[in-house]
Amino acid sequence: MIDYEEELRKFEPIQDVADAEGAIYNREMTDVLDLLKEMMKEKRSKNIRRK
Repeated sequence: MIDYEEELRKFEPIQDVADAEGAIYNREMTDVLDLLKEMMKEKRSKNIRRK
């Protein structure tokens, strides 16, 4: 019979999965930051045109 608690204690995540997860999260953050930067550029250019 399998001792699930023992198996969980022995569990070690695969490094490739951890690396991929980090790359995915970092990429998403970059995308959000890029969008925010673009929005700020547009806002500034509209403010400059009004003056």
